[in-house]
Amino acid sequence: MKQPLIGYRRWLFPVALSAILAGSGLWYGINYYPPLPTAEAPLSSAEQAGPALPSPASLPAAATAETRVPQARNTTPSSLGPDPFAPSLAGTDIDGALQADANGQLVINLQVRDFFDYFLSTVGEVSPETAIRQIERMARTHLPEPASGQALALLDQYLAYKQASLTVMQASLDPARREDPAYQLAALGDALAQLKTLRQSTFDADVHQAFFGLEEAYSEYTLATLAIQQRDDLSEQGKQALVEWHRNQLPTTLKTTEQDLHASTRQQQARVAAINSASSPDAAGQQLRELGLDPDGAESVVKYLKHRERFDERFESFQEALSQNGSSGLATQDLANQREELLLRHFPDEQDRTWARLKMLDSS
Repeated sequence: MKQPLIGYRRWLFPVALSAILAGSGLWYGINYYPPLPTAEAPLSSAEQAGPALPSPASLPAAATAETRVPQARNTTPSSLGPDPFAPSLAGTDIDGALQADANGQLVINLQVRDFFDYFLSTVGEVSPETAIRQIERMARTHLPEPASGQALALLDQYLAYKQASLTVMQASLDPARREDPAYQLAALGDALAQLKTLRQSTFDADVHQAFFGLEEAYSEYTLATLAIQQRDDLSEQGKQALVEWHRNQLPTTLKTTEQDLHASTRQQQARVAAINSASSPDAAGQQLRELGLDPDGAESVVKYLKHRERFDERFESFQEALSQNGSSGLATQDLANQREELLLRHFPDEQDRTWARLKMLDSS
């Protein structure tokens, strides 16, 4: 495992993290964090000397109690309990986990990154120091050495990566070309390539693969499919064949998910087309059953379509009555009152009245 970058320590990162943005996944899954407040006072010499546990007075009551009675084991718990350090985490399970193998070494997998992100997502709600110290407390309380030290060294690297990735993510687009799909695709590809290079230089190969392997594979697949769709020298069949080829290059987990999603989308499109082309609700139900929809599902669609047919008939009668009132010479307010009376008369169901009002807006 690579050593933490020189000059970076967990206790210095609350200052460095002040520029990191939050959110989920612009650029296909890259995570950000909200702007963080800078530390108001310099760190003490004791903090600068090394990563010691925070004093009991600096921790929430629940954390202090757990620190007094360490629960030595090889994995972090799945929950922070009924009184987590950040209110937004109440009632949630911890995403990911830190684990040690039989030799006391940290298990490197995607759960480690998820674990870090779970705690760091609270920054802005709590101070950066609080979020980071919670990760350290969990590692030192629940993991043996050397796994706990390895987890904290990896946290240093992850925070350094988050800070450095801002330069890539904040690169501006050329205003004159930002609406050009080809330019957008090229800029996205450049950004992802820079991020991959940054990850390779920050993490060991096994960490890089565990943390970002699936994300990068799907990003590259997405870029390839977008590029194929932009080509005008391919037929639709040719495009579909190339997309399918790229889909087959995905890791097994992603390939299965993407194939299921693709099959589901095509099936849904076929069912929508069947409804649109059917001569009647009953005919639509028959076609849906032939396309694999279960009988109860098909029957519910038939009932809905029949209800909409009856609604359309009532709406036509409503419009005729409304038109007659409009030519009666009534004042505007009287017309509005009569319209409401007609709505109640023709559409006793509240949902139908809502549909009628929306349809009136569309027709106007």
